[in-house]
Amino acid sequence: MSLQPPVYYIKSEYIETDTGNKVSRRATIAGPQNIILGGKTIISSGAIIRGDLRRTGPGHAVVISLGRYCLIGENCVVRPPYKTYRGTFNYYPMKVGDHVHIGAGSIVEAATIGSHRELIGDIYQSKFTIIKDCAKIADNTVLMPNSVVPALAHFAGAPGQFVEDLPESTQEMVEAETKSFYNRFQPLES
Repeated sequence: MSLQPPVYYIKSEYIETDTGNKVSRRATIAGPQNIILGGKTIISSGAIIRGDLRRTGPGHAVVISLGRYCLIGENCVVRPPYKTYRGTFNYYPMKVGDHVHIGAGSIVEAATIGSHRELIGDIYQSKFTIIKDCAKIADNTVLMPNSVVPALAHFAGAPGQFVEDLPESTQEMVEAETKSFYNRFQPLES
């Protein structure tokens, strides 16, 4: 197996936190007090994470939680799901597990995204989607509201449909890929 080359970024264009998160200065992090990054997460240029959207009433912050080794691609939008219940419009928390790769241009409003997941680019996940561990969503897939993607499943299409079962080794493969990308993501001095 050949080693993959480094992916360079301009150091002055990223902020690196104490826990190893690398956040582009060109990303929009709205409501950072309501966003939790687990560590060693990369948020690319043009990404938008909406932690500023709130439930109604004081003290009802909506939390977006991203696990360790998450890769948020360029121009992604990550925002909490919302619905009107008994005449009241509310946002709800969003939890993203560890080792999740969200490809460039995706729009994500899922309630839960499990660990060891690969979302390729240009995906639209409708409100309250639940994506279990070790699943893969292909390019240009549209997941319908309240849909559930089972563990070890590959989904594609518009609307998203089951394509095939993934191998039991998917967890190890995705974990190796996200760690490798993080380690190859190296600063280029400006």
